[in-house]
Amino acid sequence: MRTQVVIVGGGPSGLLLGQLLHKHGIETVILERKTRDYVLARIRAGILETGLVNMMREAGVAERMDRECFVHHGTCISYENEMFDINFQELIGQNVIVYGQTEVTHDLYDARAAVGAKTMFEVENVEIHDADRDAPCVTFHAEGSTQRLDCDFVAGCDGFHGISRKTIPETVRREYEKVFPFGWLGILSETPPVHEELIYANSTRGFALCSMRNENLSRYYVQCDLSDKVGNWSDDAFWDELKRRLPDAIAEKLVTGPSIEKSIAPLRSFVTEPMRWGRLFLCGDAAHIVPPTGAKGLNTAASDVHYLYEALVQHYRDNDSEGIERYSERALARVWKAERFSWSTTNLLHRFPDQTPFDLKMQRAEIESLHYNETAQRWFAQNYVGLPY
Repeated sequence: MRTQVVIVGGGPSGLLLGQLLHKHGIETVILERKTRDYVLARIRAGILETGLVNMMREAGVAERMDRECFVHHGTCISYENEMFDINFQELIGQNVIVYGQTEVTHDLYDARAAVGAKTMFEVENVEIHDADRDAPCVTFHAEGSTQRLDCDFVAGCDGFHGISRKTIPETVRREYEKVFPFGWLGILSETPPVHEELIYANSTRGFALCSMRNENLSRYYVQCDLSDKVGNWSDDAFWDELKRRLPDAIAEKLVTGPSIEKSIAPLRSFVTEPMRWGRLFLCGDAAHIVPPTGAKGLNTAASDVHYLYEALVQHYRDNDSEGIERYSERALARVWKAERFSWSTTNLLHRFPDQTPFDLKMQRAEIESLHYNETAQRWFAQNYVGLPY
């Protein structure tokens, strides 16, 4: 078999890249390790930056998103019994939307099927060959046999544990990582959101987040120890702890109910450089991880897709390799800014085990500066809605 671009990984970044390339007549094959149903069952974030929203529209897959999404004009931050709003619309004239990553993925799969683009599921033993030469290929096991797919380029959209990053020799890549000493315990519940905007809460008991998927589906998180287990938390225990971390007026309005999903996610910051090796490009979690505090995971993957999509179109349409040569440089420049925002927001809102009384006073001063300083709020808003590509 042969195609122009092999996309390793059938998550939202790989699917979005494939759909955008298809609009320009560039052929792709997507290789996905799991089944479609498995991918669609993943519970992920739902805050979409302006850039990702525009790319969904450009790809022709935004009809349901535009119809069903929730527009958020700002967000709220609380500390103890205080809460303030950062109004993106008033500060910078932009907003974000809430539309679940599962829904994004569903729309992209439907669009890919509608145009007859090839996606192979339950693909095993993927290996990328000769990525540093002019004629790369990918071998894999699928449909009962070992197969080979020749191509011009390979896009590695296969996540942190995928094969793409590991294909780049250790002598070439450099990795940067910070592991945070806590995780997030999250639940999904069929209850109305406690507030029309997201609430990021700093309290003496630790961080909490009140989010939502739609008007009857809420997503809540509390900071927990890395050693904690989901089994240690009954639904009642979770709701009680969440209320303790919210301002009284919000806690009183909280509607509780049975959880339909419960999990613990560790927090880390991670970046690998470079994001290109020859004709292999890394996108999304294959190249970088951010703490979820700043809602940058899927959105940063989308910015990678933007740079790679433009580079490949430039190559095929104009016979110009400038975008390919500069892909890693351009993608990483924005990645590190997103990493900084996520790292900064995580430090601002969480309790760390080694914080001194001085550290806690400084954290409080930072939050109050954000509360009362319009310049600080404008910086926060610009980063939250997404820096320009």
